[in-house]
Amino acid sequence: MTTTRGRVRLEPTAKRVRVYLGGLPVADTSSALFVWEAPYYPTYYFPLKDVAPGALKESGPGPHSPSRGDATLYTVTSGGREATGLVYADSPIEEIREYIRFDWDSMDSWFEEDEEVFFHARDPYTRIDILPSSRHIRVEVDGQTVAESRNGRILFETGLPARYYLPKTDVRFDLLEATDTVTHCPYKGSAEYWSVNGREDLAWSYRTPLPESQKIAGLVAFYNEKLDIYVDGELETRPKTKFS
Repeated sequence: MTTTRGRVRLEPTAKRVRVYLGGLPVADTSSALFVWEAPYYPTYYFPLKDVAPGALKESGPGPHSPSRGDATLYTVTSGGREATGLVYADSPIEEIREYIRFDWDSMDSWFEEDEEVFFHARDPYTRIDILPSSRHIRVEVDGQTVAESRNGRILFETGLPARYYLPKTDVRFDLLEATDTVTHCPYKGSAEYWSVNGREDLAWSYRTPLPESQKIAGLVAFYNEKLDIYVDGELETRPKTKFS
């Protein structure tokens, strides 16, 4: 059951969730909470009783959250390594008082059941469908066609506009320039980027996507929000999203 406390949304998960540090499990639980601290994806909160004995040491006051209250900072020690965690023992949100939130990037690895999860917790309400399409897709930047294909794949992701992934052979790479930008997605993997006609990071591709997104491996997509895409000759309205 999902509940909302102020601006924070909470939901228990039946999945077994584990987090490792220094090659050892720091926490192993079937009673984790999903906590939406931000609107785009949740964070795992672990019951303190399911943390490895001796792994936690209180290390001082932590940050204040307008919704969750004052945190206590903990040092997490395991396998000769250290990380950090936060406990909101006096939170106005009663459900999280006996839980700890680990800093994602300071831990070694995270698992839902026996599958590793990358970059951040996966939202249980986000779904990805990747479908082949013979629709005529044409991408235009500043009046110039930079990609055109009838052999694309359309990626439908909850809460985002449809993304058109096109074969590299149908993209004008003479108009693209690789950048150093890399982004990470727990559903798709790590993406590389290109500037188009001098406009930074308009196109991206996943060379080695995660298993659930293998159908887009090596294909190129463009930000609908920042350029013009024609589908079967019709200009699409530019969507308004966090990427606009």
